[in-house]
Amino acid sequence: MASQILILDYNCGNIQSVLKKVERLGFSAHVASDASSIANADKIILPGVGHFGNAMEQLRSLNLIDALNEAVLVKKTPILGICLGMQLMAERSEEGNSTGLGWVKGEVVRFNIADKLHFKVPHMGWNSVRIAKSSVLMNDLDQDSLFYFVHSYYFKTEDPSLILNETIYDIPFVSAFEQDNIFGVQYHPEKSHQTGELLIKNFLTL
Repeated sequence: MASQILILDYNCGNIQSVLKKVERLGFSAHVASDASSIANADKIILPGVGHFGNAMEQLRSLNLIDALNEAVLVKKTPILGICLGMQLMAERSEEGNSTGLGWVKGEVVRFNIADKLHFKVPHMGWNSVRIAKSSVLMNDLDQDSLFYFVHSYYFKTEDPSLILNETIYDIPFVSAFEQDNIFGVQYHPEKSHQTGELLIKNFLTL
């Protein structure tokens, strides 16, 4: 029986780009924004573009938070958060001074760039990632692989065991984390050509 792959639509995601990339890889996914789809999913992708506080309000207004908690924390359904989708998994964010889903210990903070001549906010464009620990998500990916970024905030944690990737943009920051069935990437694999395709395939074939 084929896996039920859900791309969660909460009115804040880069849905079509993610869907096209999944289909390009030969997988079938569906886009939905209801609790029953979350409950029935074997894999969940949580994309995101926009404001942290607004995104959390959308999840609340669609009554999706309890269903997500049940799927991710109780049933241990694998989930991949992309960009804002990753950030929402944290405890809180400076953006909107809002609480997050709280699945991963850490907070989301705005870049405080010292070298403003060479580093602009938002961080936009291609940058390399350092693989900090072994992970099925990183299978066949080279150290210092390039991914595409667009963000002004980043995830910060005191728990080094969470860190999957680090990237340097004036300062080192966490560009991916992994905790059990929870995966988050700050970059956009759906916009990162063959490297991004490989990462998405690794997630879909867990």
